[in-house]
Amino acid sequence: MRHRLDTSASGPARTYRRLIDEHERHTTPRLERLWAYYRNALEPVAQAGGTGRWYYLAQESALPSRFGARRDPSRDDRAASRREIVVENDIAWRVHAMVDFMVSRSVRFVSRARDPGLRTRIERVLDAAWEGSGGSGLLHDMALLGHVYGHVDLLLRLDEPVLLLASGEQSDESLSRLAEALRVEVIEPTRGVPFLDARDYRTMRGYVIGARIAGDEPRGWENRTDRRAMEIFEPGRWRLIEDDRLVDEAESRLLPGAIPVAHIQNVAQPFRYEGLGEVEPLIPMQDELNTRLSDRANRVTMQSFKMYLVRGMDGFEQVPVGPGQIWMTDNPEASVEAFGGDASSPSEDAHILDVREAMDKVSGVPPLAAGVVRAKLGNLSSANALRVTLMGLITRTERKRRTYGRGLEHICTLMLEALDRAGLLRTDPLDRAVRVEWPDPLAVDPREQVDAARSKANLGVPHETVMRELGYGPEESQID
Repeated sequence: MRHRLDTSASGPARTYRRLIDEHERHTTPRLERLWAYYRNALEPVAQAGGTGRWYYLAQESALPSRFGARRDPSRDDRAASRREIVVENDIAWRVHAMVDFMVSRSVRFVSRARDPGLRTRIERVLDAAWEGSGGSGLLHDMALLGHVYGHVDLLLRLDEPVLLLASGEQSDESLSRLAEALRVEVIEPTRGVPFLDARDYRTMRGYVIGARIAGDEPRGWENRTDRRAMEIFEPGRWRLIEDDRLVDEAESRLLPGAIPVAHIQNVAQPFRYEGLGEVEPLIPMQDELNTRLSDRANRVTMQSFKMYLVRGMDGFEQVPVGPGQIWMTDNPEASVEAFGGDASSPSEDAHILDVREAMDKVSGVPPLAAGVVRAKLGNLSSANALRVTLMGLITRTERKRRTYGRGLEHICTLMLEALDRAGLLRTDPLDRAVRVEWPDPLAVDPREQVDAARSKANLGVPHETVMRELGYGPEESQID
C-alpha cells in the first residue's frame, strides 16, 4: 500500500529529487548531445527541401548557416533552398573500434583466493553470475556508454529472499543456479545520479536512479501525464518513490553497509567524478569535416555539369540540350559560350586529409584499426607491424582497461560478500580479491601462443595458469 512520506523520509527524498532536477537541467542536455553526435540518428521531416531528402542528421545542427538551418532553410543567406549536405560520421566508427579493441572477446575473472579449490568455485560462481547478467553483451554496453559519456555505473541487484532461503546449499551445481539471483545492470549517466560527500568526491553517500513512468489514466494517450519515480540506494537501504510517495523499501541483510554501485571512468579525470569520454574531443573536428565535405559536394554539383551562356537566341530555355544537338538562329550576333566542369582543388583535398589525420591523433584510432590499409606495413612480421602501427590505440586501451577493471572487480567483491553473508560460499575478505584478465586485442598466432605457453611451463609456471592463458577452463585443464 502506498503512503505519503513521513517527516524523516521527506528530507532525503527532497535532496535526491533536487539532484535529479539539477541533473536533468544541466547535465542531461550535454550527455544527450554527446550521444547524438555518436549515434547521428535520422530525423524525418515533413518537407524535404531542395535536396529531396526526407530526413535530417543530428550532426547537421552544427553546420554553418549557408547550408540552411535545420528548422528554417530560408535563413541561408545565399540560397532559399537547402544546399547539398554531406555528413560522414567519423566519430561512430572510431568509438566502435575502441570498444571492439577493449572487449573483443570475453574477459576472465580470476580469483586470488589462497585455496585452489576455493578459487575454482569462486570463478565458476562469478562466471555464472556475469553470464546470467548478459555476458559479453553487458560488457560491450558498459564500454560503449563509457566511451560516449565519459563514465558509466554498474548496479548489483540482489534477490535477497532467494539467497537467504537457500542458505546452507553450497554445492557447485546449486551455486551456479543461485548465481541468477545476482544480476548486474548497466546504468547510463542520463539516469543515475550520485550523492557525493561534500568533503570527498570519491565517497558516495547515496545513489538515485530517476525515471519517468507513463500515466495510466484512461483518457487517451495524448492526455496522459508522466509520473516521476526514483530508486534510492543508501548504505544497506533501498527505497522506491513515485511522485513523493513511498512505494516500497527494504533493508539489505547481505550488504548492510554498502551501496551496490561501481562507478567507472572511461579515462580518469583528476578530482572529478565524471570521466573523460571519446566523443567530446572529436566534435569540433567532426563539425569541420562535415562543413568541408558539404562545401566540396556543392562545388562538385555546380562544376560537374557543362553550362551554357546564350546570347541572342529567343526561346533557348525551351530547347533541349544533349549530344549532337544543333541550335540555329538568324541573329548574327548570337553566341553560345560553354563553361563549367569539375576542376581539381588540391588545397581542399589537403585540408580534408589534415582534419582526418587530426582526428586520428586525438582519438588514437588510425584507419588501419577499421581494416583500411592505405600503405604497406613494412618489412616487419604482420603481428609486430600491426602492434607498432596501432601502438597508440593499444596503449590507450590498456589504460582504460585498468579503470573499467576496477569497477568489475568491485562488483565481484560485492557478490562474494553477499554469498558469504547468505552462508552459500564462505570466504574470508582476503579471499574475495579478484583480478580481471582481458584478452589480447590483436589476433595471436596459435603456434606462437603454444610456444610461449610451453616456455612458461618449462620455467615453472603452474599448469593451471598456463592452460587458462590458452583459453581452457578448469575442467579442460585437467585433461592430460
